[in-house]
Parts: sequence; structure tokens; C-alpha cells
Amino acid sequence: MTEKNLQALLLKRYALAAGTYLLVLGLAWLAWLAGLARVSLSCAVVASALVLASQAVLLALFTSGANRRYADPSLTEAQVLLAIALVTMLLAGLQSARGLFMVLYVILLLFGMFHLSRWVFIRCALVAFGSFCALLWALAWFGRLSDWPQALLQVSVLLVALVWLCLYASYVQACRQRMRQRRYALQAHQDTLRGMMRQLEDLVATDELTGLFNRRHFLRLASQELAALRPGRSHGLALIDLDHFKRINDVHGHAAGDQVLQAFAQVAATCLRDGDVLARYGGEEFVLLLLECDVDRLSLCCERLRLAYQNAAPIAGRALPLSLCAGMTLLNVGDDLDEALQRADKALYRAKRNGRNQCAAAWTHADA
Repeated sequence: MTEKNLQALLLKRYALAAGTYLLVLGLAWLAWLAGLARVSLSCAVVASALVLASQAVLLALFTSGANRRYADPSLTEAQVLLAIALVTMLLAGLQSARGLFMVLYVILLLFGMFHLSRWVFIRCALVAFGSFCALLWALAWFGRLSDWPQALLQVSVLLVALVWLCLYASYVQACRQRMRQRRYALQAHQDTLRGMMRQLEDLVATDELTGLFNRRHFLRLASQELAALRPGRSHGLALIDLDHFKRINDVHGHAAGDQVLQAFAQVAATCLRDGDVLARYGGEEFVLLLLECDVDRLSLCCERLRLAYQNAAPIAGRALPLSLCAGMTLLNVGDDLDEALQRADKALYRAKRNGRNQCAAAWTHADA
């Protein structure tokens, strides 16, 4: 989840808490109007203003992003402790309705069940229980607690409710931890599977001997590039054949022939740009695609590749005669890839017929 999305989620949680405050505030005023609260109008107004001010401060923290400076950007524990203080203040002004409003302790702790750790949640529950007990003790001290049996029953009920809530919260958090571990394990398996899929795609698309793309993958890439070709632009296409390769195999063995193919792939890697596509087309034949290319650049590239291959280092300690032929053509908008390959193949055949070790262009001959 991005930081922006997380902040938006925290604002929604704050809005839920603020809405709950407004509802409780409305219930408190209803109790005051019903004569169930022993506070003056001015005290009720001040208490309401205090609640609204606390929510305004929290709103400023979330909207300004200042909450992100804290270890817990949600400020869950701070909001729960603030709510405990405000609920205790509310209960201090109530008489017979105090038992009804005790349920607010449970509601505010539910707010932190999914975001507080086990021990922080228990600590908040102890603060709530201690606050209520301190409230009853203060009322008794000032002689405002008239019904002791009812007060003891309220303490007992609150204690049972908070203990059950702590046990249930621990169970919920343990379940969430197990689910989180399973999600991480599943994500690790998915990452492994994606890596294996990428390896499989590489194996399917790559020629094992030379490390170049194979014919199938080249045809797919070339078709995509041809379809995306813009008007007025062209791609360069060349078929390359290594001269006398069969003779090298017959005289020096297939191992030497494999080394010749690998040597060509290494030489080509130093002559081509990033983005140029070279693939093994079959046997000793290769195919080259130069993107955004014109006649001059295609000719220069193929000639540079021919000379570099001709001057390659000795293979297996033997100075083998290395040369190649190339047949070149251009891909334009609306061209058919098979027809373009046929043009390049005809130019390649002409290069072989004219003595090998040369590059021939389809656009310089009538049969192109």
C-alpha cells in the first residue's frame, strides 16, 4: 500500500471515530435534558467544547500529515486513551444512567482491537478499568456515591467484560498473525513461481548454444515491432549466413563448429546497440532486426559485423577462416514479415553467388 493510500485509510478511520464521538455527545446531551446528569449547563457546554477541540486537533494531525512522524501513524493508542478520559468524564456527571454508559468502554476498546498489540491492548483495558474504579472512589470520597451495591456490581460487570474482551482480542490477533504468516508464505511462493516462469520463458525464447533469441521468439518480436511501426519510419532486417560452416564441422569437428557459432554471437554483441535484435534463425544462419533504421545505417552495421567476425580471435587455438554473407532489406509500414524475409533471403543468396564474404542489399537488385 502506498503512503498516500495509507494516509487516506487513516483519515477514514479518524472519520469513523469522530462520528462515534458525535453520536455519544448527542446521547450525553439527551441524558442531560432528561435530568440524568448532575452538571450545570455551562459545564456541559465546556465538556462538549473539549470533545470537539480534541477531535479538531486530531483532524489537523491527520490532514497535515504530522501523524506520520510518530511510530504509530494511526495514533490508535493515543485515541483510545483520550476516549477513556472523555468517557470517564462523562460518567462522572451521570447518576442512574452511569451503568448504561459503561458500554462505551467496550466500544472504544473495540476500536483498537485490530491495530494494538496484545500488551498495549491489555494496558488500555487496565487504564479503562482503573479510571472507572478511580471515578467511583472519588465519588465516594466526596459523598456522591449513594448506592454501593450497585457500584460494586458495575465494577464486577466491567471487569468481566474487559477480561473477556482482552481474551477475545488476543485470539483475534493470533488469528491475524497466522493469516499474515500464510500471506507472506503465499507471496514467497508466488515470487518463486514468477521467477520460475521467467526462467521458463527465457529457456523457450533463447538458443541454448549461443544465448541469442531463437527463431520463434524473433518472429514474435519482429511482428510486434512491425505492427507498431509509425509512418515514415523503417526497420532494418538482415539474414546472415556463416560461410563454409559445414566444411568447418567436417574438418575440425562439431565442437569447433559450436565454438564458431558462439564466437559470432560474442562478436555481434560488441557491434550492436541496445534494442537491436539478433537471433539464431537455424543452423549457421542468423537474423538481425535494427529498429528505427535507414539504408545507410543497416549497411554500415552489417559491414562492421562482417569485418569484426572476419578478424575474430582464433578459435580453440586455430586460426579458422571466418567470413559471412548478409542479405539486407528494409521493413516499412504495411510490409508483410514473410515477404521481407524472402527479400532478405534472395539478397543473401546473391551474396553467396557473388563469392561470399560480403553484404548484399535487396533494394539494389531488380528481384528484391
